[in-house]
Amino acid sequence: MKFIDSLLGNLFSGKSNREVIRENFSRSKQDEQEVTLWLEGEEGAETLKMVYDNYHLLQAGVNKKPEIHLFQSSYANGFAVIYSDPFTMESFSKLFFGLGQRMLQLGYRKVSMDRKIDELNDQVRTTEKLYFKPLTSGDNYSEKIDQLFGNVSLEKIYLDNKPDYLKVLVTLYSDRQYHEAKPFDQFMDKLFKAD
Repeated sequence: MKFIDSLLGNLFSGKSNREVIRENFSRSKQDEQEVTLWLEGEEGAETLKMVYDNYHLLQAGVNKKPEIHLFQSSYANGFAVIYSDPFTMESFSKLFFGLGQRMLQLGYRKVSMDRKIDELNDQVRTTEKLYFKPLTSGDNYSEKIDQLFGNVSLEKIYLDNKPDYLKVLVTLYSDRQYHEAKPFDQFMDKLFKAD
């Protein structure tokens, strides 16, 4: 009865109990291998080049599909890729997990992989997030720590089980224990392996 009362209360009260579901998730070795093969293949290379080129075109004032949005501040930089043609649900997902694999190659460790499901404007929003931190030796506390580019989060957002956008955000350490972060443009070059 509690469920029915809650449901009826939400329908007729004008208020909703915005329930949030959070969970960790994992991927099989086979799923990871498929992403690796995709990255090494023609489709993966073309997708990475398209996103990388559109990022640089946007900086020059030209916005092409798939649309890119930039985030820039003194402590965080990033970009978002809007889901549209020529992406498919599969290629969009492989791009997300492929960028995660690339982070491991840049000297980062994966700290978490989680999913959050909540309600947004009468839609179900699903956010899958990969969070990375730089590898640190932790042996010598008298020396500054190399933060590389900063901490990196990758998010893939779905609305009602349809892809909406993918976001990459790099946040910087600002205290004296860390060396200054490397430039964001260098991060983009290395992430997308641009020559």
